[in-house]
Amino acid sequence: EPVVSLAEVLAENEELEKEARAVLGGSDHERCSYSQGAVKRQALYACSTCTPPGGEPAGICLACSYECHGTHRLFELYTKRNFRCDCGNSKFKNLQCKLLPEKGKVNSGNKYNDNFYGLYCTCKRPYPDPEDEIPDEMIQCIVCEDWFHGRHLGAIPPESGDFHEMVCQACMNHCHFLWAYASQLAVPALTKVNSLEDEGIVLKVEESEEQKKEIKKESGVEHQETKEEKQMEQFNQPSTSSGSDFLNIYGYCSKFLQKFPVETAKTTSESSFCKLKELQSKQLLKKDTATFWPSNWRSKLCTCEDCLKMYSELEVQFLTDECDTVLAYENKGTSDQETERRDPLMDTLNSMNRVQQVELICEYNDLKTELTDYLRRFADEGTVVKREDIQHFFEEFQSRKRRRTNRMQYYCS
Repeated sequence: EPVVSLAEVLAENEELEKEARAVLGGSDHERCSYSQGAVKRQALYACSTCTPPGGEPAGICLACSYECHGTHRLFELYTKRNFRCDCGNSKFKNLQCKLLPEKGKVNSGNKYNDNFYGLYCTCKRPYPDPEDEIPDEMIQCIVCEDWFHGRHLGAIPPESGDFHEMVCQACMNHCHFLWAYASQLAVPALTKVNSLEDEGIVLKVEESEEQKKEIKKESGVEHQETKEEKQMEQFNQPSTSSGSDFLNIYGYCSKFLQKFPVETAKTTSESSFCKLKELQSKQLLKKDTATFWPSNWRSKLCTCEDCLKMYSELEVQFLTDECDTVLAYENKGTSDQETERRDPLMDTLNSMNRVQQVELICEYNDLKTELTDYLRRFADEGTVVKREDIQHFFEEFQSRKRRRTNRMQYYCS
């Protein structure tokens, strides 16, 4: 049998815990999230036992998946935006939520897709698919939040480390304005050419740096983007649509605004500049493919009044929200749970008086020293530590502790 060190086991467990914290995103495993309303992002599940295919789709929070559906067949949905827990509402005919029995009949603001029935992608297949022998990763679209096989996106995805978000083919058609940004911001993909598809030939569709610079110069946005990048570096926050708000946020007093009214007006004029119209004035190449985007692309979207109105009409206001990203969700889960993790030894010490604290620390140091010396012999001899060896050590340690205690009682009497 292969031998692994204790350090390797601990490192693997730590990595698994880190992944779990990221997936759960700080979701509460004890309290139903219904009382929070439509949660911006949370871990969600669908219960096939309670809401089978053919019925109404429903989603449940992490706590309800444990408490109310622990023995049921669940589909893990990862995370969806602006969702309120359905557990126990009218969609569940024979089940009442154990954590929050009093709930509304339906959550009209929730959005559902085939994922709630365990089906994904344009092929409407389960994942993992027992009939699919082709190794392929699943990628989530940030707009519709469905999951897609990499081979069903109309383009071969770049390496996973080269992009952070994906917009599927259907959502690119729905959010047609994104094509204006794609030539500037999207990560190039390997795209299959229809006439050569049968031969398996692929071409890399990518603009040269010279072409990108030329497009920026012609569209007149090169200077604007350079200025925004400098502001991002200086303040580490995206610029706002209001020049006066921008100055107020970063500490400029009212006297400054009175002293330099021309500069303020200039900033306001520049912030109302529509990047999208400039980009759309040039001929765009639209493709029937998904697009792949880097980590900071959302901050580059235009936030002028007309564009914000368009986002609202298309119901994609979240695209300008950096906190909506799955990466932000995962980072929140990791940071929140790291903060909540507590050292049990310190908790025990804090509950003791001074004498008890000193005794416990001495006992801990004795255990640490003796266990280190004991394990060092195995390391020096190159032998494997077995369960029986550990049991033997603690039996001997307890025996020595009892002998020391008895001697102390004898001398005290």
